[in-house]
Amino acid sequence: MTLEKQLIRKSYYEMFMEGIENVHPIKVLSEMYLDEKQKEMPDLSYIRFAQGEVYFQNKDFEVAIFKWEHISNEFKPWAQKNIADAHYELDLLAIAEDYYKAVETESDVLKTEVLLQLFSLYIQRGNLEMAVDSIKKAVDLNPDYPDVTDMARAFFEDNQDWDNAVKLAVNEAIRTESLSWFEILEAYVDRGQTAHLAPNYFSEALMTLFHLDQPRFESLSKALWHSYKPNDLYFPWLKEINHLLLNIELGDSHVWKELSVLYKETYVELISGKFLIRDLSPLLPNHLSNWMKISTASDALVSSSAVLAWGEIFPSDMEDSVLSEAETMLSQSARYQDGLEDGFRLFESIVNWAEREGLSLGERFKWIVRELLDLNHYHLFIAGSVTSGKTAIMNTMLDEMLLEDSNSAAVLFKDADEAEMRAITDEEVRSISDFDDFRQSSKDEQTLIHCSMPISFLNKNRLSLLDIPGPPEQSNTPYLRLADCLLFVLNTDSYLVEKELDQAIKLSEQAPEIPVHFLLFKMDRIANSQETMDLVEQTTSKIDAYFPDAKVFALSAYEESERQLNELSSIARSIMKEHSLEGERTSKILSYIKKSIKLLFEKRVEMENSFLNKIKWNEEIVAKLQGAHHQLSDMEEEKVQVIQNSYSKIKQEWREDLLTKIPELLRNCSEMVSEDSNFGRIHIEINDEMNKRMTDYLEETALPDFRAAIQGWMAGCEAEFRDSQTYFDEMSESFNHLYGDEKLALNCDFKVLDDWRRDVDRMTRGNIQLGKVNILTQFTPSQFLLKSAGKLFGPISKNKEMLHNKYKQFIERKDYSETAKSVTDTFMQQFELFERSLERDISMFFAYPYQVLNKTLEETQNRIEENKESLSDMRKNPEIFRDPLTLFKLQLRQYEWMRDGGTGSLSQVEV
Repeated sequence: MTLEKQLIRKSYYEMFMEGIENVHPIKVLSEMYLDEKQKEMPDLSYIRFAQGEVYFQNKDFEVAIFKWEHISNEFKPWAQKNIADAHYELDLLAIAEDYYKAVETESDVLKTEVLLQLFSLYIQRGNLEMAVDSIKKAVDLNPDYPDVTDMARAFFEDNQDWDNAVKLAVNEAIRTESLSWFEILEAYVDRGQTAHLAPNYFSEALMTLFHLDQPRFESLSKALWHSYKPNDLYFPWLKEINHLLLNIELGDSHVWKELSVLYKETYVELISGKFLIRDLSPLLPNHLSNWMKISTASDALVSSSAVLAWGEIFPSDMEDSVLSEAETMLSQSARYQDGLEDGFRLFESIVNWAEREGLSLGERFKWIVRELLDLNHYHLFIAGSVTSGKTAIMNTMLDEMLLEDSNSAAVLFKDADEAEMRAITDEEVRSISDFDDFRQSSKDEQTLIHCSMPISFLNKNRLSLLDIPGPPEQSNTPYLRLADCLLFVLNTDSYLVEKELDQAIKLSEQAPEIPVHFLLFKMDRIANSQETMDLVEQTTSKIDAYFPDAKVFALSAYEESERQLNELSSIARSIMKEHSLEGERTSKILSYIKKSIKLLFEKRVEMENSFLNKIKWNEEIVAKLQGAHHQLSDMEEEKVQVIQNSYSKIKQEWREDLLTKIPELLRNCSEMVSEDSNFGRIHIEINDEMNKRMTDYLEETALPDFRAAIQGWMAGCEAEFRDSQTYFDEMSESFNHLYGDEKLALNCDFKVLDDWRRDVDRMTRGNIQLGKVNILTQFTPSQFLLKSAGKLFGPISKNKEMLHNKYKQFIERKDYSETAKSVTDTFMQQFELFERSLERDISMFFAYPYQVLNKTLEETQNRIEENKESLSDMRKNPEIFRDPLTLFKLQLRQYEWMRDGGTGSLSQVEV
């Protein structure tokens, strides 16, 4: 045992026990101590150090401390460490910590022991931060020290200190090149404890592992790949792993099966349209180059075609040597097997993306592409002029008179156990309920009808029959490309064969990839069989001049139906046997994908123009609405003026009339005064009569006449309101014509007139509640004298004549203007209150048109802002729309490369 191990175990004292048995170490050391002390220059440090160890072993820590405190030789640092250990055992942790920290030594072993003891001490004191610092220093100082890294790992894991645990694993994996540490690191990665660390943190470890064990390197790379995928460090990880693989020689000793799959899945995700090209451009060239380097035989076709496609779309990103290698790999790859499914998935991705962007390719377009997936039916398109007999041939095949020459809709007939018909337009797919509905739907040229029903001929020959009506040369290209073959019917009885051939040529030019064959029909109308043969030969010769690969068949119109069907079956089999249906359908789907991408680019331009047009149109509408608002305001102001003035005029006339009539009524009351009158009470009687006459006049004359005048005014108001409503109706009609919808209804509130009628009826019917007016009973000086005179001289007969004259003169000459004004004011008060509410009521009449205009104006201005914002977004970030379509185009080109199997070069393949 080495000295350091003895010092660590506190067994240095055993050196003094060699050859001594059955004697306690304390006795032996004590005797040695006494012997040494007798020497002239005694050296007691070694014995004291050993004595301290023995006392420590026997838990006499105080004595052990005493012994170690007197050590002055080279063992002093160990003695200080042992003193700290003793205090630690005595649970005097603070003192122990001071002693540990006071140890000064050059020995890495002692330093390590001190750090490990401090590590334990800090754990016991609950100071985890200092514990971490101590164990990290111990690992850094002496990582090969027994169990130090295992202690550190266990401590970090127990305290879930994953950053330090990962750092330890990385450093030890690199230092020791031990696969066990790489396994520990991978376990951390799998548990997600490294996902926040920068990917370049693991570069050295990965490089080390690559040279040690490539399968383990692949496994760790896969774990890191999956851990980074969900977070923001995904792209930095891809950059790091690609940089790493780009700079190492992979060799042929290992098949990178898992990494090849990861590269493929990542590539598919990156080009799915979720990312912008500016983010992909720095990443994908290296990614593709590495993928091609590590790809397995099953992925060689996909990876090499991806390289070539990227090189076409972004030619400056790929080196020529990489492209050349990709072409070589592609030409040596297995045949592309999944083109139809891959193409359709790409098409579905485009459709889903377009719908999220508010665009649509139309239900017809989508249905055609989906129909191409049906490899169980061969799509035969029968074309020909109206006089060729095409419709008769198709009805023979269908065993029913389903088609008419007047049909405008395209129809696809398929055999099925259950009958089902659907009408497909750009907007919808709907079921067709019966044959009447079928015939009605077949009149719409914008409709495609899918007709499934039990059809023996189609079932027997695995055919779908496609009818595209109209002149053959005008047949719609989207439907045309659905066909696997075109059978053009020529009427040999017609002198227009040349013209019909010209139609066939124009039809073929629309879809040159579709094979064209010919059927000569109505042959029996030519009497001489030699003439028939000559005509067939002449027609075939003409056909060969334009369609050298076409087959020519002949069919009599007058043969029995069964024989015709047998002939048509033979024709169908002859046509179908030459086709590789899956390959042709794949090409067609790719063709539709190319068309859909082009269409969406066009729709993007249309959308931008649409926003511009909407903004302009809505701005014009805003101007018109604001104009209408001003007109409404002017009209309201005008009506308020007219109606108030007319009412005010009536009211003023009646006020003036009352101010004239009331004094006259009161003066006429003088006739009540006679010589026989009781002059003591005459003023009371006359006052009462005056009140009665005023009330009678107001109720019996003034109110009815005033009512008639107000009713006339009401009629005028209604006419004014009707004129206003007529104007608003015309305004609404004008706006609704612009909107193309019943958007505005500027209906005024005629209930205002009902309220007015009710108020007028209330004001002009019933009794007048004036209250008793004091006209003669007020105590003015003249009245007082008259009343006094009456009391004094009343009994004297000779004075009655004088009083009679005086009273009469007083009544006739009295100024009743104040009374008339007071009564008139009282009478007119409710009419004046009514007048004050007119402006408010007229505003209520116009309130709803105001609301409608204001709401419509606000909505229109909001639409302008929304459209401007959308247009701004489109112009600000055009790549958000453009990049996904470019990446769809990239995928399309990749599939085209895979389909062609590397037979063409970059310059030969159409982009």
